Amino acid sequence: MRRVTFRRPRLPRTRRGQRRLVQAVMAACVLALLPATWMYAVAGDRLRTVADVPRTDVAVVFGAGLWEGEPSPYLAHRLDAAAKLYRQGRVKVVLVTGDNSREDYDEPDAMRAYLTRHGVPDGRIVSDYAGFDTWDSCVRAKKIFGVDHAVLISQGFHIRRAVALCEAAGVSSYGVGVDAVHDATWYYGGTREILAAGKAALDAVFRPDPRFLGPREPGVERALATAGGPRG
Repeated sequence: MRRVTFRRPRLPRTRRGQRRLVQAVMAACVLALLPATWMYAVAGDRLRTVADVPRTDVAVVFGAGLWEGEPSPYLAHRLDAAAKLYRQGRVKVVLVTGDNSREDYDEPDAMRAYLTRHGVPDGRIVSDYAGFDTWDSCVRAKKIFGVDHAVLISQGFHIRRAVALCEAAGVSSYGVGVDAVHDATWYYGGTREILAAGKAALDAVFRPDPRFLGPREPGVERALATAGGPRG
């Protein structure tokens, strides 16, 4: 059997070569951080808490997975915040957006059921069944459901990206980042955001259509009409 050997990459030996290597590494680091810097710049003054977020007609809750058909703990925290905002009169309608790509997995209906159990009338909840990622949810909120202003609800590690993408999609937004236990899921989510920032920047620049667009739906408009109409 032929023995395979692997050669270690050689570092530049000259000062000029070493300087170029350092410059290349620094440039790569700067490029990698640009998307995250953009998200922080856009969302910097748009983040609020449940206690101080301005009154807004629509709250958008992003899906975060189901456990045996029920909202995961992370998703339940988001829905709890939305229910509290509704009970306080800070929002009139809740748009739940999530994945329903297969028959046995239905985030929006599970989110709706949870909200109704926590005091939000069914008629004030609107479901988006094609919110497969954050960009799709933001674009569909604008183009399909006619949402121009919204309070976005997610975990703290995700909310800046949500605000930046919804702003890019034409939805003027405030973001509420709910508390979460710093468990393995939290650390995974924070790490994932570093990688997701690059895709988010590309989505904001090239503005691709969502996986599913479809005709405009009047659900938000009808729900607002029963709630007394938009605040302006």
